[in-house]
Amino acid sequence: MPTERFTFTGHSGHRLAARLDLPDGPRLATALFAHCFTCSKDILAARRIAARLAGAGIAVLRFDFTGLGHSEGEFANTSFTSNIEDLALAAQALADRDMPPSLLIGHSLGGAAVLAAARKIDSAKAVVTIGAPSDPGHVTHNFDEALDRIKARGRAEVCLGGRPVTIGKDFVDSVRGETLHDDIAGLDRALLVLHAPRDEVVGIDNAAEIFTAAKHPKSFVTLDDADHLITDPSDAEYTAGVIAAWAARYLDLTPPAPPPGAPEGIVRVSEADPKGFLQDVNAGPHHHVLADEPEAYGGTDRGLSPYGFLSAGLGACTSMTIRMYARRKGWPLHHVSVEVSHDKVHAQDADSRSDAKADKFTRVVHLEGDLSDEQRAKLMEIADKCPVHRTLERSSTVVTEEG
Repeated sequence: MPTERFTFTGHSGHRLAARLDLPDGPRLATALFAHCFTCSKDILAARRIAARLAGAGIAVLRFDFTGLGHSEGEFANTSFTSNIEDLALAAQALADRDMPPSLLIGHSLGGAAVLAAARKIDSAKAVVTIGAPSDPGHVTHNFDEALDRIKARGRAEVCLGGRPVTIGKDFVDSVRGETLHDDIAGLDRALLVLHAPRDEVVGIDNAAEIFTAAKHPKSFVTLDDADHLITDPSDAEYTAGVIAAWAARYLDLTPPAPPPGAPEGIVRVSEADPKGFLQDVNAGPHHHVLADEPEAYGGTDRGLSPYGFLSAGLGACTSMTIRMYARRKGWPLHHVSVEVSHDKVHAQDADSRSDAKADKFTRVVHLEGDLSDEQRAKLMEIADKCPVHRTLERSSTVVTEEG
C-alpha cells in the first residue's frame, strides 16, 4: 500500500499533516478519516481501516487536527467548530487533486465531526461513525476535574491517555453548545454506526440515539468486546472489514477492465501486519481474504496459509468441474464436496524416480445423489481434468519483476 505524505492548510492558516494511503491498483473512490479526541491519524484503528480500504481500491486521507500529532497550531485554540472546518478543508484539498471524498469515517469525537461536516461536503455519499458520541459535549467528562480551571484561566492542561493536553475554553463552550440531531436527521447520506456495547468512554446509548435520529439508509453493527480505541488488532481488522464490505454497497467501485493477458484481473497481496505474517489478499474491490501462518510458525492463524490457498484452489476447481459436467449431462448429482490435504515431502525423503515430486495433494471427493456406478466413475475421472489439477501437475513459469 503506497502512502504519500500530504499537507493542507487548516482553518487557522496552519499546515496540517496527513497521510494519503493509496491502492496498489486503480483508485475506485476516496475516503476521509477523522481521528478520535486528542488522538492522531496514526492510531491503530485508523491505520488498519486505511489499509483495508486501500486494498479494496479506496484511497484514504487521514490527518491530524490542528495542534495534534504532526500538525501545526495549538490545540488549546481550537474548537469543535474548527474541527468541522478542518474536515471541510481536507475534503477540498482532496477535491483539488481530483479526488473528492465519497466516504467519511469518524472515530469517537471524529465521528461527531463527520456527522456535522457531511452536509458541507457535497461529494460525500456515505458516512461511518465508530464509537461516536451523539452529543459532542460528552467528551468533557474526560476532564471534569479541570473544567473550573479552564473556565477561570481560559485554558488548562489535563492528562488524557497518559499524555498532557491543553484544553481551551472555546473548545469546551463549542462542544457543549453543539447539537447533532438536525445534522443527523438531515444527513441525506447512507450511515453506518459502529459501536462496542462495553465501550466505557462513550456508552452504547450514544449509538442508539444517532441511529434513531438518522433516516434510512442506515445500518448498525456491534463491535462486541472491543474497547473505545479499538486497540486489539483483531477488533481493528473486523471494523475495517465491515466498513469495506458496507461501503461497496453505496459507492461506485466498478474496477476498470483488466490489462491484456490477465482475463481474471490481478490478485494483490500486501502486508496487513508487518510485525507478523498477516496479509491482505484482494481480487478487485469485492473479494478480500486474509492469508497468514499458524501460530507455531510465527503467525497469528487469522487466515489460510499459502498452501491452504493452493489446496482451496484445487478443491474449488475440482468441485466446479464435476458440477459443470454433471449439469451438462443432466445427471442427478445433488451435492459435491472435496477434502484436500497437502503434504510437503522434503527432497531427501523423495524416492529416486526422475518424476518424484516434493508436494503431494490428496483429494477426497464426496458425491451425493442417485448416481450409477458408471456415472460416479466418470465424475471421478472428470475430477482429474480440472484446470488447477492440470496446472499443479505440469510445470509452470513464474516471472518476477520489481514494481
